[in-house]
This record gives sequence, C-alpha cells and structure tokens, in this order.
Amino acid sequence: MTDTKAETAKKGGPLQGVKVIELSHIMSGPVCGMMLADMGADVIKVEKMEGDDARRFAPILSHGESASFMMLNRNKRGIALNLKTEGGKAVLRKMLASAEVVTENYRKGTMEKLGLGYDTLREANPGLIYCSISGYGRTGPYADKGGFDLIAQGLSGLMSVTGEPGQAPIKAGSPIADINAGILAALGISAAYAHRLRTGQGQIVDTSLLEAGFQQMYWAAANFFASGENPPKFGSANPTSTPYQAFRTQDGWINIGAANQANYERLLQVLDAPEIAGDPRFATNAGRTANRGELVERLTAYLMRDTTQRWVERLDAVGLPVGPVLPISEAVTHPQIVAREMVVETQHPLDGPTRSIGLPIRFSETPKCTGGPAPRLGEHTSEVLAEYGFDAEYVRDLIAQGAVHALEEGATVTA
Repeated sequence: MTDTKAETAKKGGPLQGVKVIELSHIMSGPVCGMMLADMGADVIKVEKMEGDDARRFAPILSHGESASFMMLNRNKRGIALNLKTEGGKAVLRKMLASAEVVTENYRKGTMEKLGLGYDTLREANPGLIYCSISGYGRTGPYADKGGFDLIAQGLSGLMSVTGEPGQAPIKAGSPIADINAGILAALGISAAYAHRLRTGQGQIVDTSLLEAGFQQMYWAAANFFASGENPPKFGSANPTSTPYQAFRTQDGWINIGAANQANYERLLQVLDAPEIAGDPRFATNAGRTANRGELVERLTAYLMRDTTQRWVERLDAVGLPVGPVLPISEAVTHPQIVAREMVVETQHPLDGPTRSIGLPIRFSETPKCTGGPAPRLGEHTSEVLAEYGFDAEYVRDLIAQGAVHALEEGATVTA
C-alpha cells in the first residue's frame, strides 16, 4: 500500500509506516493510540455510528465537539462503522487483514461475538499485534467483568494509601489507572512490534486497568511485604523520609523534598530555625519521621511568614528540591512545560486553535509528530475506504445501508 496523506505528514517519526486500527473508546485505548500516533503511526480510529461515548463528555465546545474527546484523539484519522451489519464488518476485516496493530477495550468476548477475535484475525494476518485493554485482564476470575478507573483504583489498593490520615478513601485526582493502562498498552505494542520485526509473528498484548493501578503500588507493597502491615495514609508526605511533603505558605502551598540529612540542614539554614535544629528529636530521619506531626507544625509556622514564590527562590538557591503546587491554569504556562513542548496546538476546522497535552518523550533522531486535531465523526471514512480499494459507488451503497457513516462536505456539527 502506498503512503497515505497521513503517513506523508508524519515522515520521520519512529513508528512511521505502522498502521494501527483503534477500536478503543473513552480513555485507556485512545491514550495508547494518541501516543502511537505522536510517534509516527497512522492511527485510524474506528467509531460506532453515534461516535465514541467520550464525544458526549463535558465540556462541550461551541460547535458541539467535546474537549475531552479532542484531548485524547488528536493526530488520528476517524471513520464510523456499524459492526452490527455485514457491510461494516466486511470493511473492518479488510482493514485488519493488512494492519500491524489493532487495539480494543471491549468487555471480553465482544470481538469474538462479532467474528473478529484474535484467533480468527490471525488466520488472515499472522503478523497482527492484537492489543486488548480490559478492566481486569483476559484471564482470572474477573476476566468477564467490565472495568472502570474508580473500581480499579479501589481494588488495586491505591485508594487505601491516598489522602490524609483518618479520611475516607480518596481517588487520585487524575484517572491514573485508565491513563497508565494506555501507556502500558503502548509499551507492550512497541515490544511486540520489535518481536514482529525479528520473526514476522504477531501476538496478543493483554493489559488492564487493575494491573495499571496495582503497578503504582511499588513502595506500598514493599512496605507490606517487609512488615506484614498495611501502610497508612500519609497525605502528600513520604512514609520513609521527613520532611518530604507539601507545606502551606502565606499565599498557597509549596513542595519541599528535604529527604536526606544535608537537605534537611539546608532547609533549616534558609528558615533560620536554630531551635528546630537543636531539638534532638529531629536530629535524624528516624526521629523526624517518628515526630512528623510536630515537626511539620513547626516548619509550617516559619513557611507561613512568606509567599510560595519567595520561598521557592530562596530554597532553590541552596540546591534544595522545591517547587510550588500549581493549578492546571499555571502548570500549562510554566516555562519548563512550555520549553518541553508539552502543550501542543492544532487547528480544528470548527473550533479553531485547540490545545492538548503533547507526547512526554523526546527522540534525538526521530521527531515526534503532533499532527492534526481529533477527527470529526466519520471525517475520513471516504478517504480511508478508498485507500483500501472501496470505490466511491460502493461506499455510497454502504452509507445507504447504514453500514458506515461519512461526514458530509461542509458539515458544521458533530453527528
């Protein structure tokens, strides 16, 4: 197959030329697809006729597009198929017969019911990398259950160590299981692709929200394996080093990482706190950790005397790990975020310039590929089907049958 317009626009990415069919929806799979697209892959998002459910997530922009959907689906081409029809399934089978990768995050058994399970697909395409992102994985007693980020955070133990002591269980502020599952899927696909290059053989890549949440428990699990006791909540603090947490200042919050003796002494020098320095209870890390509550209270009394920015400047000047606790409005404009090009802008045909979070990986020889905005529903259906050999008349028949949806020329709202 010759280079498509999308591939031509992505020359130089490390995954240039890799064809990915994304059957995934909402978050985990789309995160995976966006990362692969940013690394040069030609990702074709296949949506149901009414579109990915994320298209209806708030906030909805002025022309009917979802900001949430646009964040996770930029840099992809999009088509809409009705997989309840033979025509829709026939189109997808032809696409998968030559694809390197397919991703899906359906409940176990859904693809098999459609006649599109891995065992069937690999007969036509032995090199296919089939990535399944599910709630709990394809094996085990929970394999047939659907999954959600909130449930995975609870089952993984993550919520038991998140928040302040004595508080009710708290979910991480970001859907960490969903996002990490997408990252793990992209990692697994990359490893499977390396194997495919050596052997020509495809395989199933299987990860889940539960495992993505449980992976975050390295330190907590280490403490449990060593002591046999469940670790308590520490808020922003570190269970093994003190002081290493967020502190209130005159106008906000500051993170201070005085995790070793030298940094602790630097902190006290800047604070000019001789009475704390002379207190034998705080002389060692073990003592500081055992008396964390009182130490934090006394340090906070000093830090409340000035602003976050002034403390950051003074502590940074002596080499102490320090930083402000920023709201997203300030994080997106932070000079380091800007310098690393972590906020990228694309031009949407309806909503104009739109910003999203960029690829958090740099390559010295192969540039990342920001590409275009998220596709409108069915925006590239005609283009993609033509690339797979479907002529215009046949595509019109598929549209008439309700097997595919193609965005009409001049359309101004999402279907």
